[in-house]
Amino acid sequence: MPARLSPVTSILSICALALGLAFAPVPAAAATMGDDGLHKQDWFSLTFRDIAEDIEAANAAGKRLALVFEQRGCIYCRKMHEVLLADPEVADYIKANFMVVQYNMFGDEEVTDLDGETLTEKSAVRKWGYVFTPTVVFLPDTVPTGKSVAQAAVATMPGSFGKGTFLDMFRWVREKGYETDEHFQKYHARMIEQRRKASAKTN
Repeated sequence: MPARLSPVTSILSICALALGLAFAPVPAAAATMGDDGLHKQDWFSLTFRDIAEDIEAANAAGKRLALVFEQRGCIYCRKMHEVLLADPEVADYIKANFMVVQYNMFGDEEVTDLDGETLTEKSAVRKWGYVFTPTVVFLPDTVPTGKSVAQAAVATMPGSFGKGTFLDMFRWVREKGYETDEHFQKYHARMIEQRRKASAKTN
């Protein structure tokens, strides 16, 4: 016959369960599908796609500007939204440190490049030479003079990677690793080793 729990033990067990639920990781909000066939995060920024203005807006908020290029039916874009951006650690870091603006690789919305040229999304993508989706482009924290987005970008991440690589790229940009002698690959390797050591200590 199973042992009966005392009223006090039962109350303590319920409290422990409630606390566990309260402090359990909360999944990031699920992406929705837009009319353009692209997955949407509710924390993506909607702007007039004037890149210089967006850099200034991000800077005023204490963040960096990242542009993400996607296309309808892209399975790797779906993975980015449903796996990477659904991870609270990834989503929370990006939301806290970056202003993200989504671009449709074949879209017709008007874009104003950093050099002042006005063109459509799809024309801008051709001008900048981006061919993969998703592609994440990181801009400097100040508006450059006479450069296009492709020329001004401090880093570009083509394709969808694993969580560690994806998040480390955002961290490397935020920490301005591109201004140091530590190439991203070396930074990423160092972060992998740090995580390995931290995991070994807790096991």
